[in-house]
Amino acid sequence: MNLAVGLMEGRDSVNVDLRGMFKDAGGRTFSPGQYSFTDEIVLSPQDPGASLAIDDVTIGIGFHWERKERQVFRGGLRLLRRKGLTVINDVPLEEYVASVISSEMSGSCPLDLLKAHAVISRSWLCYPKLNPESVGPGNVSLRQGDEITRWYGREAHIDFDVCADDHCQRYQGITQTYSPAVAAAVDATNGQVLWYDGKVCDARFSKCCAGLTDEYRTAWDDREVPYLISLSDTDARGHVYCDTRDKTLLSQVLPGFDQETQDFYRWTVTYSGDEIRDLVKARLNEDLGVVTALEPLTRGPSGRIVRLRIRGQIKSLIVGKELEIRRVLSRSHLYSSAFEVEQDGSKFVLKGKGWGHGVGLCQIGAAVMANRGIDYQEILRHYYPGAATGTL
Repeated sequence: MNLAVGLMEGRDSVNVDLRGMFKDAGGRTFSPGQYSFTDEIVLSPQDPGASLAIDDVTIGIGFHWERKERQVFRGGLRLLRRKGLTVINDVPLEEYVASVISSEMSGSCPLDLLKAHAVISRSWLCYPKLNPESVGPGNVSLRQGDEITRWYGREAHIDFDVCADDHCQRYQGITQTYSPAVAAAVDATNGQVLWYDGKVCDARFSKCCAGLTDEYRTAWDDREVPYLISLSDTDARGHVYCDTRDKTLLSQVLPGFDQETQDFYRWTVTYSGDEIRDLVKARLNEDLGVVTALEPLTRGPSGRIVRLRIRGQIKSLIVGKELEIRRVLSRSHLYSSAFEVEQDGSKFVLKGKGWGHGVGLCQIGAAVMANRGIDYQEILRHYYPGAATGTL
């Protein structure tokens, strides 16, 4: 099974460093070297070890770690002329999975975490292809009076299967370190996915649940997904798995840019009413006046806010769901919408917990489980109750 992974869109030109022999659709040979392409082309590698490097690939789009990188990929390259050039990497499924588990985390992770993530990365990818009738709506934006409800679903890409960034799954080619553990995890789980009631699972995951995972409807459309429910992420003694300060383990789990985020389990952000007014204007094009109150109206089981009223001196607005709340109250994104609001004079102090939507597998929690010697099958049963592994 081959995949088309979208790397970039809207480029006037693309600089590519070919590392090996390639041929285009017309049979022309491209020797190793630097090339600048300004029009459509299809390049296929002529040996398994061939790779290509592309400059200025943007990662973490819209998040606080956004940056450009030079990235290296195996497989084929396609450039399509749309509004500018769309850059696509054609790659086999298992090569894609190996890259995802190295990009989402680190190749030095505990082996059973890598195995668990290989299974859920395949599952997440295959779910819409095998269960098109079960896929919820894509990006949704609703406005009713003074309430804005938005969520960011599995919006289909037109020219490729998945994109390479956090909108889908992080895919950074072979830029991140491939380790023997990554190869072993992919080989040991080759073709394995999660199944529930005869269907491949929509295996969601986030960075840190903060002790309690959330249900699907908190982040996306209002429906029940029986294996994406709220559950306590604790061991038999009541200790929260993702409450760890083990720097060695975190350095194994988190890619370099994620290690810049140190306060993921519990965090604090402080704003003035003027600052929140400016954020709302920038994000929603709404002037509420100086903000006087933040009022959580609805929370999910984990404490993540689903509906938040923002009161201003001019007017009020209700915002949801969880990712939209995180967008509105930050120049990039808050770590999560699981926060309490305290007012200190004219300041709003957001005391929060967790990193991400909190649905499904908690990457840091699963890392701690694997580091304790817990098998990947048990990890998956913990985070996706009632689901079981099987092959495609």
